[in-house]
Amino acid sequence: ESTETSPSVVFENIQGCSPKCLCMLLENISGLAIDDDFTVEVIPEINVAVATFIKSIDTEEFVKKCSQNERVKKFKVTARLLELTQSIKAENLPASVSTDYVTVYFENARNGGGPVSDIQLFPEENSAIVTFCDRKGNA
Repeated sequence: ESTETSPSVVFENIQGCSPKCLCMLLENISGLAIDDDFTVEVIPEINVAVATFIKSIDTEEFVKKCSQNERVKKFKVTARLLELTQSIKAENLPASVSTDYVTVYFENARNGGGPVSDIQLFPEENSAIVTFCDRKGNA
């Protein structure tokens, strides 16, 4: 088992901190630039944001810095590494999409993909569960 660390950090309890504020805070703590070095996806329904680092950094050290940061503490935001997974859910797929098309799309290196071992299509939800052969293909 590799000791690979997730490039993504989950921020929970973010309701007291606007997405723009959170992004600036993460730039301040990491010294990196949003969009160039990392992306942030906000999931407002569950008061969570996920920062994914494009630039290779020590995410464990970053989580430690976040939990010691006074502003982060003031907002009562918590940070933890996102668990690595081999499966993802793809949503908003075209109604007529084929398993082969989804496989080829997620195996494309330009899309951050890798070898796919399984696709489960859910046409009624316009979604699919994509399972990769290893963890590198789900970034």
